[in-house]
Amino acid sequence: MVGLGALARMIFGSENDRKVKALRPMVDAINALEPEMQALSDEQLKAKTNEFREQLANGAKLDDLLVPAFATVREASRRVLGLRHYDVQLIGGIVLHRGQITEMRTGEGKTLVATAPVYLNALEGKGVHVVTVNDYLASRDVDWMGQVYRFLGLTTGLIVHGISDQERAAAYQADVTYGTNNEFGFDYLRDNMKYDRESMVQRGHNYAIVDEVDSILVDEARTPLIISGPLEDRTDFYNTIDTFIPHLTEEDYEIDEKQRSATFTEEGNEKLEKLLSEAGLLKGTSLYDVENVSAVHHLQQGLKAHKLFQRDKDYIVRNNEVVIIDEFTGRMMPGRRFSEGLHQALEAKEKVAIQPENQTLASVTFQNYFRMYDKLAGMTGTAMTEAEEFMDIYSLEVIDIPTNMPVQRVDEDDEVYRTVEEKYNAIIHLIDECKQREQPVLVGTTSIEKSEILAELLQKNGYKQIDLADPKAFSPLYRSSEENKKAKIFAVLNARYHEQEAQIIAQAGVPGAITIATNMAGRGTDIQLGGNADMRIDVELGDMPEGPDREAREAEIKAEIEALKERALAAGGLFVLATERHESRRIDNQLRGRSGRQGDPGRSKFFLSLQDDLMRIFGSDRMESMLKKLGLQEGEAIVHPWINKALEKAQQKVEARNFDIRKNLLKFDDVMNDQRKVVFEQRLEMMDGDVIHEAVEEMREEVIEDLVAAHIPERAYPEQWDTDGLEEEVKTKLGLDLPIKDWAAEEGIADEEVIARLKKEASEIMAAKVANYGADIMRQVEKAILLQTLDRLWREHLMNLDQLRSVVGLRGYGQRDPLQEYKTEAFTLFETMLTNLRQETTSQLMRVELVQQEAPRMPTNEDLPEMHAHHTDPLTGEDEMSAADQQMLAARAARAPADRDPANPETWGKVGRNEPCPCGSGKKFKHCHGALV
Repeated sequence: MVGLGALARMIFGSENDRKVKALRPMVDAINALEPEMQALSDEQLKAKTNEFREQLANGAKLDDLLVPAFATVREASRRVLGLRHYDVQLIGGIVLHRGQITEMRTGEGKTLVATAPVYLNALEGKGVHVVTVNDYLASRDVDWMGQVYRFLGLTTGLIVHGISDQERAAAYQADVTYGTNNEFGFDYLRDNMKYDRESMVQRGHNYAIVDEVDSILVDEARTPLIISGPLEDRTDFYNTIDTFIPHLTEEDYEIDEKQRSATFTEEGNEKLEKLLSEAGLLKGTSLYDVENVSAVHHLQQGLKAHKLFQRDKDYIVRNNEVVIIDEFTGRMMPGRRFSEGLHQALEAKEKVAIQPENQTLASVTFQNYFRMYDKLAGMTGTAMTEAEEFMDIYSLEVIDIPTNMPVQRVDEDDEVYRTVEEKYNAIIHLIDECKQREQPVLVGTTSIEKSEILAELLQKNGYKQIDLADPKAFSPLYRSSEENKKAKIFAVLNARYHEQEAQIIAQAGVPGAITIATNMAGRGTDIQLGGNADMRIDVELGDMPEGPDREAREAEIKAEIEALKERALAAGGLFVLATERHESRRIDNQLRGRSGRQGDPGRSKFFLSLQDDLMRIFGSDRMESMLKKLGLQEGEAIVHPWINKALEKAQQKVEARNFDIRKNLLKFDDVMNDQRKVVFEQRLEMMDGDVIHEAVEEMREEVIEDLVAAHIPERAYPEQWDTDGLEEEVKTKLGLDLPIKDWAAEEGIADEEVIARLKKEASEIMAAKVANYGADIMRQVEKAILLQTLDRLWREHLMNLDQLRSVVGLRGYGQRDPLQEYKTEAFTLFETMLTNLRQETTSQLMRVELVQQEAPRMPTNEDLPEMHAHHTDPLTGEDEMSAADQQMLAARAARAPADRDPANPETWGKVGRNEPCPCGSGKKFKHCHGALV
């Protein structure tokens, strides 16, 4: 029986269908302009850009220009790239222009879709950011799609890892800027640590299109971007904390191995309060007073180090260092460190040298960074399953765009086996079958470790793994069918070498190709049946000069690919074979979507076992006993649509749980974000310098009012005043030696009169300094002191918030809401920071004396602490950026220092900003030749 909702959809179409249909008239209007655009010369087409800009200057809106601008881009793309936007690509572009998410299947040409809305929005001259998931895609797209923008007179820029501030500033000034999510976020944080507006690189957040929007705004959303610098040495503190842990018994703490968390019981708290008090580390009377958040945080890290982390399993000690072991691969990860003091706790436990802890200098989540844009849009092949989250967190609506050609792919029911071994045997058997009919196979795994297991099994069955660095690795598959079937080769990919991966993925549609890949999202390269002609030409003819010989060889390769495509089509197209269900349906759909692009045939199938993580979590014991009763024999599989539905429901539960985790983390980050915005806005005002004097004067008056209020109770008689305390505080904090006791003896005096006299004395001191040194010099002094004091206190505040966040969850045991507790205490800490800012700035300015009446050197960006970028998962401590840095260091090491000629900078290669300068001066590179870059 058909439900009413289903019946209404059959008659009227779904809500999504109606929204797409409403855009058709605009597409018809764009199509109607096509003959007119084709008749224009190149110069006339290029002149459209100035014409549109004049219309905007005269009051036209971007929406008014959508139809002619999209028609212009389509024609420019046809002439420059040989690519003409399909109607569905224009619909996708309109959705992006409206600040929504375009869901388009893999192979539908999302990269081209973005060109029309990017061009239209760039006409305003405020800058458009196109965000990709890795440096390779950003570089590729700015070169490829940039041809269209540059043809039409727009400028393009590229933001990637390792470029200088000058290069970044130039890239952000361009009309269209391509870059990675990490780099955009880090530039925002770095800008808000600079000491003058001229050295800031970003120029605002106008409009961004996020490619692979689900990957960036969902998968990576819980891992904040952090910039950190080394703290002072606290070895004694860590060693002292470490001595407390052996005093604890099992009644003093609770361990949750599944969540990797450790907490203290009431008995443990009392014992630790006594130990801290005896060591002189307890402030106040209670362990959970806000002043003790740092001590509690490090006690918890010490407990985790001793009770959760095992030597030779989670880490090893080598050369007097604690080295992390990757839990997935079992490999050592030298150079990578656990965050938030955990690594120092392990070093104290193992009695090795304790390295300084990194202090957070600035941090932001992707959620809060991307919500700063005036208009945000995104595109991906899979967003519908996360539509609720996109709307809830980002106010982004997801629109599903129909495919250009009907999807021909056949999605088969899952096969469920009892054991992992049976499942892998079935997978190998199916790969063999595909190989014999020359059907290309893409095997999807959920982890690198499982890719390696499958690779070993294939090798045992006579297959050979190819070398990714070998450009001719796939050539045995280009030959006759007989030779193809004999060439039992396969490639294994993971997220390490994006450029080589793109070349391999581009050839994964060759007949008989077998490609094993971990998490296929965000690769940005289509699998084309028969192979990718452009990629093959680049690889095989890279060094060949232009001329008749090259043209002949290019024609041969293209003809060869057409023949290979026919063979791949005859074999049934790409077979996507998944070794496991991911906990997110979206990742499964991304893998499936690799097959059946642009109307090609294809198949997909998922293989599962009762020992898989998802099956284990959702009641596999009962299912196993049921299957045994049904007489399921070894090697047999159960296949039924009901199982697919049951698994989908299990995945929905996991997705909902993960959404709740991200939502909860965002609620905590929103508290910090509100404070971050206030501090960053105040810094900008201070850098302008126009309001510095008034701000400093206001601070000084507030400090005086606070001092008097603390020592003279409201409506109190002079004999009740704490004149000794007030005199001492005024001397300490304002540098004024005044007879406040004598003032108190005067008849009829009140606290208002004391405040007025103190303000007058302080103002006269500051006026004398202005008269002595000059107003301009004093403005510079005020600016330098205020900025440096604010930055130092903000860093301390961030550390306090980090530590408060890690311990506030314990308040739940006392029936108190951890989020509400965090908000309250974070506000208290912020107010304390502002009070300290007023007091310290006032105190320094009242005492400042200038030598030879010269202005102090304003702080510059070189005075910033040595900075490290992190993208750290708050639940596991895993740091994505350190892996990238290790790769960069390895690449840098490839050019040995011995190969560098000190007199010839061209031989130096990439030099780290904090490395010794290769010229031999003994200075850091950033203070020597690097200062010129």
